[in-house]
Amino acid sequence: MSLLDDCMRRAVRNDIQGLHAYAVQPSAGLVKLDTMENPHRLPPALRAALGQRLGEVALNRYPAERGDDLKAALAAHAGLPEGCALMLGNGSDELITLLSMACATPGAVFMAPLPGFVMYALSAQLQRVPFVGVPLSADFELDEAAMLAAIARHRPALLYLAYPNNPTANLWDDAVIERLIDAVGQVQGLVVMDEAYQPFAARDSMARLLAHPQVLVMRTMSKFGLAGVRIGYLMGRSALVNEIDKLRPPFNISVLNAEAALFALEHAGQYAAQAALIRSERERVHAALAAMPGVQPWPSQANMVLARVADAAATFAGLKQRGVLVKNVSAMHPLLANCLRITIGTPAENEQLLAALGQSL
Repeated sequence: MSLLDDCMRRAVRNDIQGLHAYAVQPSAGLVKLDTMENPHRLPPALRAALGQRLGEVALNRYPAERGDDLKAALAAHAGLPEGCALMLGNGSDELITLLSMACATPGAVFMAPLPGFVMYALSAQLQRVPFVGVPLSADFELDEAAMLAAIARHRPALLYLAYPNNPTANLWDDAVIERLIDAVGQVQGLVVMDEAYQPFAARDSMARLLAHPQVLVMRTMSKFGLAGVRIGYLMGRSALVNEIDKLRPPFNISVLNAEAALFALEHAGQYAAQAALIRSERERVHAALAAMPGVQPWPSQANMVLARVADAAATFAGLKQRGVLVKNVSAMHPLLANCLRITIGTPAENEQLLAALGQSL
């Protein structure tokens, strides 16, 4: 054993040493349909205008008031209700980490339906908080009875509900969500509504959700069209958000990221048009998948479609061989056996996907 091995064994937690780093699939030369990005760039004229604006940013200064300007612009964009506040995160991942830190009280339990976003459980583990995953039904709906029983038994400090869900892409029943929110309130816990895919959903329930004092709504600009900029934001009652904001690093959003996000909000109509095209393409791709023998796609309210095939590993490999990269989510949860998660791309990319899939099956 080397000195470095000895130092790591003593200094680094054993459970950290047993983890695997988040893996990003190499995508060079492939049609990239694996990470739910908006496939559309800005028109050249707007890209040039953005570049000129970023060139004027004072990179020698720490981020300051521009962060406040971005918070105000996001609050207006989202329609933040009176009595509520908004905090910024370096993507939703940082917000989940801060929530986990804030709520890691003695005896705390965190909870979410499964399959779901992997960072909920991982962030709980990193804070040494037990995580309880409650399986969805076979058709990926909330199992209300199981959820209510788990809430009563474990009294979660945090319940995450992704709306729409990742990787299943569906919206859940609003009445069921209301009953779960009430149940968590009765055990003095918080509910985090993760609305990362809200630009592609048919319903926007934020005002109704934030009428509950125990609810926080989390959104991101990644799916809006700025995945490379890393801007997440958390909204809720001011007193609650202000407590969580105490944990935020003071300069967590760079001046370049803030400026790029403000520019995007000033051109929100451009991104809304992109989202409308993605929604239209989603329906076209879903219909084409449903017409393919041996493919079972589920309805989607996100910018992705979950589909089951006879052999996900072979189909994934066949698509990759033909230049298309999707996500094989089969190993994430037993309910996802032989499932692929397919991001909606540009019309041309979707044509390539459908052709490659037809050949791969």
